[in-house]
Amino acid sequence: MTTIDYSVWDHIEVSDDEDETHPNIDTPSLFRWRHQARVERMEAFMKKGEELEKSLTESRRKLAEAQRRVQELVSASTPEAKADLAKAQEEEKQLKKQERSWEKKMQEHRIEEKKMPWNVDTLSKEGFSKSVVNVKPEKEEETEEEKEEKHKTFVEKYEKQIKHFGMLRRWDDSQKYLSDNPHLVCEETANYLVIMCIDLEVEEKHALMEQVAHQTIVMQFILELSKSLKVDPRGCFRQFFAKIKTADQQYQDAFNDELESFKERVRGRAKIRIEKALKEYEEEERQKRLGPGGLDPVEVYETLPPEMQKCFDDKDIQMLQDAITKMDPTEAKYHMKRCIDSGLWVPNAQADEEGDKDKEESDENLSVFKIWSQNEPNKH
Repeated sequence: MTTIDYSVWDHIEVSDDEDETHPNIDTPSLFRWRHQARVERMEAFMKKGEELEKSLTESRRKLAEAQRRVQELVSASTPEAKADLAKAQEEEKQLKKQERSWEKKMQEHRIEEKKMPWNVDTLSKEGFSKSVVNVKPEKEEETEEEKEEKHKTFVEKYEKQIKHFGMLRRWDDSQKYLSDNPHLVCEETANYLVIMCIDLEVEEKHALMEQVAHQTIVMQFILELSKSLKVDPRGCFRQFFAKIKTADQQYQDAFNDELESFKERVRGRAKIRIEKALKEYEEEERQKRLGPGGLDPVEVYETLPPEMQKCFDDKDIQMLQDAITKMDPTEAKYHMKRCIDSGLWVPNAQADEEGDKDKEESDENLSVFKIWSQNEPNKH
């Protein structure tokens, strides 16, 4: 048979109107004074708790700022930073002591609160006056411009350190380097390493690409772990290395599979970038070749009838004139205009060179043409 523990009711402060008073005492006034005194004590106690909570929060804020300052000085290499480092570390040490002191006072306050006797005011409270859904506030989404600016600023400051991390090979070396430079454990580092991999693959430095790809997946796994644990990635990267170094086969296989998939994606992106660069180069060359009418001499040459192509190949002007004479006048005029607009042939060039403008023919079909050697198409 279950025994009910009624001891919890032993420590209750009875109601103000249960005491018997002397007939000469104004009982209602006495009860009001007692109640007022108890309410004032409770308010003072609650106010003390709020002040302790506020002091503890402020202490933690100052400690976080001091720790951030120490990290910045550790990563800096200037003589001034090294001189300030000792002072910042001492300040951090003192703030940690203050935090522990406030935490102790807060704990003592909570214990004292539990020991306080119940009374009519604390026994009779509303159970539920409203419903509150505990939803984590969503962080405001950054715009693309803000993300780009944040990435640019971070890379400008830590590019050398990111590249150093990308070249590490051993687990222990990577863990130690991140311990010494915890600011690198972030999305910006992962994004830069991805770009670095693609650049190396484009430059055909395949072995280096695979090395940096390994470190990229290390950083991405740390970031994914932080999301699953809902903690700052700087606080969980040691857990990743502990897990990966224990030879957990399933975890190791997942890591290797993601690494191989990532390398394939890098090769694909590099191929697309190379193809795009080639197309841009070809378009630039094509623009340089365009004649006065905006046509490409190579494209025009490929559309000419075979007998006209032979005239170009042999650079025989007489042969061209004979070929034009045998063609339909409309078709001949069409092809000749395209040759002129592409700069493939220059009309009346020979007459200009000889300084005899009277020799120019009025009939376009019998014009004298000269090969413009700079735009001469390749033979196929």
